[in-house]
Amino acid sequence: MGRIRLLSETLASQVAAGEVVERPASVVKELVENSLDAGARNVDVVIRRGGIALVRVIDDGCGMDRDDALLSLERHATSKLRSAADLQAVATLGFRGEALPSIASVSRFRLTTREANAIAGTEILVNGGKIDVVREGGKAPGTQIEVRSLFYNLPARRKFLRSENTESRNIEHQIHLQSIGHPEIGFSLMRDDRILFQLPATATLGNRIRDLYSVELLQRLVQVNGDSYPKVRISGFIGQAGLSRQTRSQQLVFVNGRAIESGLITGAVREGYHTALMKGQYPVTFLFLEIDHSAVDVNVHPAKREVRFRDPNGVREAMVHCIQQTLENARTDWQEKFCAPIQPAQTAPVSAKAAPDLRLRSEATAPEATHRELPHLGGAAAGPGQGSEIVKLAPRLPERRFDSAGDGSAPYPQQRVAKPAQQQFQIIGVLSKLYVLMENSNGLVLVDQHAAHERVLFEELRHRMEQQGVPTQKLLLPQTFDLPPRDADWIEHNLSVLQRMGIGIESFGPNTFKIDSLPSFLDISDAAQFMREVIDDLKSAGNSASAMRLGEEMIATSVCRHAVKANDPLRYPEVEKLIRDLLDCDLPYCCPHGRPTMIQISLAELEKKFGRKV
Repeated sequence: MGRIRLLSETLASQVAAGEVVERPASVVKELVENSLDAGARNVDVVIRRGGIALVRVIDDGCGMDRDDALLSLERHATSKLRSAADLQAVATLGFRGEALPSIASVSRFRLTTREANAIAGTEILVNGGKIDVVREGGKAPGTQIEVRSLFYNLPARRKFLRSENTESRNIEHQIHLQSIGHPEIGFSLMRDDRILFQLPATATLGNRIRDLYSVELLQRLVQVNGDSYPKVRISGFIGQAGLSRQTRSQQLVFVNGRAIESGLITGAVREGYHTALMKGQYPVTFLFLEIDHSAVDVNVHPAKREVRFRDPNGVREAMVHCIQQTLENARTDWQEKFCAPIQPAQTAPVSAKAAPDLRLRSEATAPEATHRELPHLGGAAAGPGQGSEIVKLAPRLPERRFDSAGDGSAPYPQQRVAKPAQQQFQIIGVLSKLYVLMENSNGLVLVDQHAAHERVLFEELRHRMEQQGVPTQKLLLPQTFDLPPRDADWIEHNLSVLQRMGIGIESFGPNTFKIDSLPSFLDISDAAQFMREVIDDLKSAGNSASAMRLGEEMIATSVCRHAVKANDPLRYPEVEKLIRDLLDCDLPYCCPHGRPTMIQISLAELEKKFGRKV
């Protein structure tokens, strides 16, 4: 008897604070969310020593009267829930009623608040969870909360805090999240009496991204089409194919205005990009999901970072489709911009005496323009026989004639005028027998001929397999294997998908399966281990994964061996066909491994390099 005791109110609050208040950034998050729920239009944050010495959050929200201010410091006291039914459809950022008492229990706490129509406000001082002073205050309408000496009464917790600079960075990241999630609200952050940023309220998310990051990043983002799917509406921006980071630090996702971390969404984003990203890289996203409040459970974790969806597969399918559709739309816009008509430059006439002869020797002696290779701007000449494989893999267009200069010589390819009307880019030459140099309306374009040909061959082979099916090879001896119940259930529900992927599999007893055929392009020694890997891969890919997903990695490896290489010389019709085929691809920006196929250097960048513009 007597072993079980009730915790004191102070100790219980400190225990709860361990879940809600991990570090100063957690304090800022909770206080800013309260300000947003109070209808604030401006939120100012002041910190000192990384928030350990001071966190002050000032807002111009609705404020509180004396009774509500006192009640807000009681555990599980909130204005946002009235009944259990409200918990099933939480529409506010805060709702648990734990933040203020938890913060006040581990700090020297001061709350000052006043309603807009009140003559005087209320000021409350709390020391380690105990209310010391309650008096009238004369602050502006809204609420101001000061948190000093965080964890002063819990030295063990304070030892786990990082350096002041690190804690400040975490707070800054938290303000970034809140300001991105609510661009209509003005935010400011002051650190150690120095203003880090002031963000005025903006009308659009794009303006907030520009203010927080840069115009350059905004220009490399693509706006999500904003379609409404059956259970979710998705909006925001995602990075162009090829724009990526080594971490998820700029992969931001918001559900009903709440910044969340979700493995489901992360996997869906990755699936949507698929071959548009290099392995180990993560896309840049500013995605907003608007979903019925009853279809998402935010009461999963005290810090409210995680959510649970009622229909995770539906959300995932919508996310994957939205990203794929956005990238496809961006491809159309990119093609139009890439192929915009080139305005002929107005150049002053140069006298024959002063003009140097810029023609290559090979051009001056070539009898037929269509059989010449492009001018090589670097590297040694190719030996005989090189390029035979290229002609086989990238058949030339019907030979085109180019105007000559009348004296038997031919000018550079970009000076040729007899070209089809639809061609709106001009090929200049090849650098180091690898990079095709072109001119378009925006400036200079460099194309990696190997990466470009990889993308062309990859999509051709993938489309062929989707139309004609995956070639399979019968096993000499069928193999059986056992699986755990959950994996066995997954295979039972996806037998048709696996068979479309070229895997001949059927049930062979409880939790046992038999394989009698596999895709012919795979070299498999252990069918059971192979199937376990396939199950893990397709589970992470979800129901939206293509039936060709299994073979795509093998296709990418195969086309890499057969695509044109560096130092392989291409003639003008071959280069032109390669560029046109690339522009017709579903994802022309990158090769199947995620490397960029082409790089645009704008005229503005060139003018800066040459000092023509600042």
